[in-house]
Amino acid sequence: MPYIALATLVVDDYDKALAFYTRALGFELIEDTERDDGSRWVVVRPRAAGSGPSGSASPVGLLLARAKNDAERASIGVQTGGRVGFFLHTEDFARDHARMRAAGVRFLEEPRHEPYGSVAVFEDLYGNRWDLIQPA
Repeated sequence: MPYIALATLVVDDYDKALAFYTRALGFELIEDTERDDGSRWVVVRPRAAGSGPSGSASPVGLLLARAKNDAERASIGVQTGGRVGFFLHTEDFARDHARMRAAGVRFLEEPRHEPYGSVAVFEDLYGNRWDLIQPA
């Protein structure tokens, strides 16, 4: 059965983005390959034991793609029009919220408890909005 393997996230700098996603968010680096045109194929994905096809990580990764032109640079941080565009699930909201705050992740609200779970909106390095959520 087909599934979404990657979603592209336009960034301004590979190394800066890679540091944020692996250190602050705790994602794992899947691939970082130099390409002939000077770009890199950089893939990260959340660690989530048992949830992916290999049993070691989330099945969906992010392709961190460096902007190549003015139009792409203009989309950095607003790829979803200012809406929450990414949903990072956790099995331990309090632990991950505290770890991410300690790593400098900017939360836009205090944690809230909704019928569907515990959630707080945060911004990534570029201003893209994410939900950190522990489903009910």
